This record gives sequence, structure tokens and C-alpha cells, in this order.
Amino acid sequence: MRLKTKLVLAITGLVFSVVVVFSWIWLSQLLQQNIEESWNATDYLAHNVLFQMRQTLDTGLRERQFDPNDPASVRAAVADSLRRDPGLNSQLTAIVNYSPTILDVAIVDRQNRAIVAVPDSSLDDQVLPNRPDYSVLRRQSLIRTIRIVFGPPQVYNVSLGLDRNDQPFLTIRIGIRTTFLGHAFRPWLIESLSFMGLAMIISLIVAAFVANLALQPIEQISHRLDTLAAQEALADTPASRELRRSVEPELIGPQLPAPERESRRGGDDAVAQVSGKIERLGQRIRNVEEVFSALRENLDQILSNLQDGIMLFTRDARAVLVSSAVERFLNIGREHIFGAEVREIFDRNTRLGRIVRDAFEGGMSIVQEEVTTETGRRVEVSLDFIHDSQSRDRHSLGALLTLHDLESVREIETELEVSRRMASIGRLTAGVGHEVKNPINAIVVHLELLRNKVHAGGDALRHLDIIQSEIRRLDRVVQTLVDFSRPVELQLKDQDLRAVVASVLGLASAELQTRGITVESQTPARPVLCRVDADLLEQALLNVVLNGAQAMASGGLLEVRLTEDTRWAYIRVRDHGEGIPDEIRARIFDLYFTTKKEGSGIGLAMAYRIVQMHHGQIDVESKTGSGTTFVLRLPLISAGSGQRVVQESTGHAIPSELARQGGETQPERSGP
Repeated sequence: MRLKTKLVLAITGLVFSVVVVFSWIWLSQLLQQNIEESWNATDYLAHNVLFQMRQTLDTGLRERQFDPNDPASVRAAVADSLRRDPGLNSQLTAIVNYSPTILDVAIVDRQNRAIVAVPDSSLDDQVLPNRPDYSVLRRQSLIRTIRIVFGPPQVYNVSLGLDRNDQPFLTIRIGIRTTFLGHAFRPWLIESLSFMGLAMIISLIVAAFVANLALQPIEQISHRLDTLAAQEALADTPASRELRRSVEPELIGPQLPAPERESRRGGDDAVAQVSGKIERLGQRIRNVEEVFSALRENLDQILSNLQDGIMLFTRDARAVLVSSAVERFLNIGREHIFGAEVREIFDRNTRLGRIVRDAFEGGMSIVQEEVTTETGRRVEVSLDFIHDSQSRDRHSLGALLTLHDLESVREIETELEVSRRMASIGRLTAGVGHEVKNPINAIVVHLELLRNKVHAGGDALRHLDIIQSEIRRLDRVVQTLVDFSRPVELQLKDQDLRAVVASVLGLASAELQTRGITVESQTPARPVLCRVDADLLEQALLNVVLNGAQAMASGGLLEVRLTEDTRWAYIRVRDHGEGIPDEIRARIFDLYFTTKKEGSGIGLAMAYRIVQMHHGQIDVESKTGSGTTFVLRLPLISAGSGQRVVQESTGHAIPSELARQGGETQPERSGP
């Protein structure tokens, strides 16, 4: 069966199913409405009988003598009143004779014994059989209702009671025969079923016609797809040839014989042919999108790492490609530059803006023209217009603007020169430290020999103690100088920073309790994984924690919080001390800088370099009188490098001995 035929049949069947469902719902509602109308009419007659019965009892019981406390006497009086009342009996007879669905009417007592029965008076004073209530028929489904109404004859009651002393006294029972209901419903039911059948037949014809008509344009679509493929084959630009060469092997696959290709297309079935063509075209588009997505990602990565500002404009001078560095030159966010025109980006009141706008308006290129901005920044500007080489008038396709920061080049050269000098100083420091330690060791040995020869209790021994203490302090300074000039090899492993924080707080707990410090620690519920050297990182964090404790001389609260975002993990250590004055805040990470009498100026410098070695950053926020917050930022595993890193800096590396032995270092915070 052809695919087009299958589609026509599917659409026709769907429309037919919808028509059947709606017809079924309509018929069900119509039958339910007729049953409700029958019940309402019967209930109305029951209320009329109840009203007439009350009037009859009010009149008849006053005229008769009976004992109100004797149920038999009361029943006899009631029965005599109802049976002798001509108005009530004529009303009951009229109901039975003129209602098309009512079989009989009876008034019964609480034992279900008939007092008045119409049309069969022989049932008086006899117990009537129980019948189902008509409300049961109102709750049935369509099929069940049809089976009941048009099935074996049944009688349903519509009942209405009369109470006496809040107890059931008399009940009016009106019997409705299903056969009568069937005769009443049959005319409109036959008419409804005929209408449903006609609607289904018409829906089948219309659906088949519309489906066939809707699928006719597929022939035209197939022809247009062939035309599009032919036009693409005629395109012979170098770019298109290169693109086809890169994507067509995966797109087309191995060539098949013509009969097999025809069989895969579906033979003469236009729908199958169009489906195959659209599938191949979609695959080609997806392959091209993948190629361009990869190119765009590579281009975005290149642009984000460029120090120069790159801007690509369309022929109508709108920016469609902007590198991250442009924000530094123009002080405008990239989101405000994309899609904007040149006149909206560059202001004529600035030197840079005036040069760029004049070049665009005149269509003239700019070749490495140096511009000094109003802030004194030197920028080299280049503007190249891109022309269509195949067109006769060589109209412009766009323009490429390059902004080169000459000041950054000078700063980089200066930093390289400083690095070279620091490397030389590091080598010199290592040599000097090594040469100084040998005499110090000799002095210490001879000092011990001299101490053994001096008698105890004299002033000479006190002076010797002072000399020995100063020599030890000098030895620690020289050892620190030597260690800072040595390279450090990081032992990187995947670590949960929650364990690192817990370990540091455990190590510092004794000193924190001694100083009266209360620690408030907060970590995430799930692991925060970073690739770090746990020993070095614990030493850096320990220096910062103890430094915060030392800043609160009278005790207080120390807050340690571990958080993360999509790229970074943050360890925040906040104290509530006096804070760091603004004038010395920039120097707190300098080696040997300290304002404490017992400090050595090494702790924070070492913490700073350890975090740097992990490709992280340490920041400080402080306000005099409100405390200080140190923030250690480290790359998460997904964002960081997983390679083993070896720091070879000659003058600023962290010594392995100092990093792993906390005893010779003094955590610092510069402050009052």
C-alpha cells in the first residue's frame, strides 16, 4: 500500500473516530435528558397527588370517629377517607389513563400494604411487591440504559412520602414501565441514530477528500526540493566546495545502485520521495550546523583569550561579532554592542569615536593608527573593509575593526623584566642564604661550648642566652629565605573541601578555645570537589583561620563558610576584630610584612602563594571596626586543570618544609 494511501486512510479514520465519539456523547446526553424529563413529569404528578391526599385526609378524618392511639383505627379511617373521595380517585385514574409511561398509582402504608391502588382495586389491603427506584435508571450509562428501556419489561417506582409525627405514614408510588418508556423514546431515538449515521458517512467522504487534497502539494514540494538540490550542486565557490567536501561523506554515505536508490525513495510514491529528500536535507542541515557550531565555539574561545578588541560589522555597520576585550576599550557591555550601529557604539565627542566614525562614513580603511584617548591611554586602531571579489562593483560585505592596547604591551614587557629580575634575586638569595647558614651553624656550635665553660648564675650566661636566642631567630629567617627560593611539587588529588575545612578546624580547635573563639562553620550537604594538594591547602587555610583568631584579642565569633557556583569553590573566613586599615591593606600579603610584635610576616604570604599555585585567588574585604573577611577561591574539578603542576618560580615559591610543618611559620594579619 502506498504511503499516500496510508495517510489518507489514517486521516479519514481519525476524523471518523472523532465524529463517532462526539455522536456517542450527544446521544447519551439526549437520552439522559429524556429520562430526566420523564422523571420530572412523574415527580410533578406525585406532588399533585400528595397535595390532594392531604386535603382529603384533613376533611375525611374530621368527619370520622377513630382512636388516634390505635394504629388499626387510624388506618381504617384513612383508607375509608381516601377510597370514598371522588376527586382523589378521579385524579389517580386520569394519571394512569393519560400518561404514556405510567403503569399504575398506589398509596401504601408503612408496611407497604395498598390503601388505594389504581387501576387494579383488587390490590387494596394487600402487600405490594418491591420495585427498584427510578433514580437508579437516571445513573446508568448509555448502553445500560438502552438495554433496560428496550429489554425485558420492568417497572420502576417514583415515590413520595407523607410523614406523621416525624415518622413515615403514607407513601405515593407511581409505577413507570420500561416498555412504555421504549415506545415513548423510540421515535426520537431512531431519528437521532439516522442523523448519526448520516454524519459519519458525510465525515468519511469529506475527510477522504480533504486528506487527498491536502497531500497533493507534496508533488510540488518534491519538485522544489529537486530544484534546490540542483541549485546547490551548481554553486561552485571555494567555500561551498570545501564545506561539501567536509560534510558530504558523512551525509550521503556510500553510493547505491539506481534501482536500490529508487526502492529506498519509495518508487513512484511522491510522499515517500519527499520524506526521503527532507530527511537527507535535514541531515545535511544538522551536519552543517555542527560544523558551524564547532567553528563558533572555537572562535568564541579565541576571542575571549585575545587581549586586542575585535569587532566585525555587517554592510549596514551593525556589530555582529565582539571580543571580550572590547569592553575595556569602550567601557560598554558586550550585550549593548551586539546588533548596534557604529554611531550608537562610538561617540564623536571622543577621539577614538571620531576617528572610527569618520572612517566608516568615508569608507576609508585605517592602518595601525595610534590614538591617545582622553584618559591618556594609547590605542592602535586598524579598520579593514571586506569586499565581494566576485561582484563587479566590489560592494562592501562588512568591516573588521581591531583595537590594540599599546599600554598593555608595555605593562607586559615591564612584568617580564620584573620577573627576570626577581629570578635573578631569587638565585642570589638562595646563594646568600646558603653561605650565611654555614657561619651561623659554626657560631651555634661554639656558643654551646662557651656556655659549658661559663659558670652558672653570672651575667655572662644571661648574655649568652640572649645571643643564642637572636642567632636562632636569625637562623629561622635565613631558612625561610632559602625555602622560599626552592621549587615546590604539588601532589594534586581530588579532594572534598568539606574534609579540608573540618581538618583545619580540628587542628586549630585547641588554640581557638584558648583564645575564647567560637567557630560557626557552614558547608554544603553535597561534596565540593577540587583537585588540590590537601596538605598545602590545609596549611594555607590554617594560617588564615589562626590569623583571624589573633585579630580578636578578647575572643569572639569566627565564621567559616564553604560555598560553590558552577566554576569555583569559595572558602570564606570572617572575624569580628578591628579590621585592617586601608593604608596597609595592599601590603598584607607581602613577605615579612607584619605589624605584630610576635609576627614573622610569613603566614599570609605563604597562604597567598599556595592558593595561586592551585590556580585560585585569595581576596580580602575589611572595614575598620567591623572585622575582616578572607575569601579563598579555588577551581572546581570540572573547571580546573587535572594535571600535576610543578611551581618553578625562583623567588616566590612556597617551601615544602614550611608548608607541611606549621611550627616554623607564624600566621599573620596586618592590623593594629
